[in-house]
This record gives sequence, C-alpha cells and structure tokens, in this order.
Amino acid sequence: MKDVVVERKVMARNESVADLNRALFREMGAYTVNLISSPGAGKTSLLEATLRQLQDEEGVRLAVVEGDVQTENDAERLAATGVPVEAIVTGGACHLDAAMVRRATQALCARLSGGIDLLIVENVGNLVCPASYDLGEDEKVSLVSVTEGEDKPLKYPALFHNAATLLVTKTDLLPYLEFDVELLIRNARSVNPRLRIFPVSARTGEGMGAWRDYLLQRARRV
Repeated sequence: MKDVVVERKVMARNESVADLNRALFREMGAYTVNLISSPGAGKTSLLEATLRQLQDEEGVRLAVVEGDVQTENDAERLAATGVPVEAIVTGGACHLDAAMVRRATQALCARLSGGIDLLIVENVGNLVCPASYDLGEDEKVSLVSVTEGEDKPLKYPALFHNAATLLVTKTDLLPYLEFDVELLIRNARSVNPRLRIFPVSARTGEGMGAWRDYLLQRARRV
C-alpha cells in the first residue's frame, strides 16, 4: 500500500509540472510532439530526416529536446542538422518526466529569442514508462518499425491508446521481411480507432512528405 501512495504522489507532482509546461508551450507558440518507441525503432534517424525536410520551410522555427539514458550521441547527431537541441541524460531513468522537459525547454528559451513553432521531444527508448508520463505535450507519437512484431499495440496498449499518431518506420526493409503492415494497423486501431498512421522510411524518403505536411499543419495551426 505504501508503494501505491508514493507512486500517486510522484504522478500527481508530474501532472502539476505538465500543466505548467502546457502553459509554457502555449506562451511560446509551440506545438509539442512526444516521440515514443522501443529502442532501435529508428526515432533518431526519422527525426534527422524530418528536421532536414522541415528546415526547407520558411518561417517554421524548430527545436528538439533529446532524451537518453546515457550519452549525448543522439543529441549531437540532431544538432548537426542545425536545429537547436537540448539534451537530457536521465542517468538510468527509463522515461522523461515533465520536470526534465521543463528544464530543457527553459534552457532552449534562454538560447532562442524568436520563439518556437514546433518542439519535438525524443523520449527514452521504452514502450511502457513513457506512455504514462504527461510532459504537457500536444500529442504523443508512437513508432513501430517493420523489424518488430505486428502485435506490439496489443502487448503495449497504453502507449497506442494515448498516442494520436503512429509512424510505421523502416518500410524500405519490407521486401526482405515477413511483416504484415495491414495486420499491425488493424491491431493498432483495435486499441485506438482514432490513430493517424504514416508508413515511412527515413532512408528512402517514402511517406516522409505526408508526415512533414502533417507537422507543418500543426506548427502553423492550419
């Protein structure tokens, strides 16, 4: 029983800070996306390709909060695109929480004078813990690669229930795999019928245009 009480206190504090984050994001004018997947699903490669496409769009101000358990390697990869990046190294924690994201966002605000239109948070690679933590984001985006199982939404339903969008990544590998994209989509929609779904390949660019356009609409509030 004591463990339950402690967990409630932790989640209540996180919700309180998440509400502060929501107000901060509104003040900044930022549409905020929280990317969540298992390790190796291709979040960072997908984000690199996304940032390079979005940089061609005039008047869209981008920033990234990059979370990882150890090292800033992924943050350095993303910073090489020229987009402002703030790294969070959790030191063992399996998820980002609202307080971590708040500190990182405040650091970005101190560096950037013109505001942010689109803030993308890359969460720690994990399908369980990040699904439960509200960061104050506008939406959670789940990723599943075609090298994983079609039953991921059934095994980890909380993430897919809480997400607004699903990216099916690494589609360029489909000719070499026995993976049923339609079955994955059916499983995902059995958990959340409202999911927007984008099959994409960061390597070939397949499907990236539709994903980019979706983000642009949100960033511009179209």
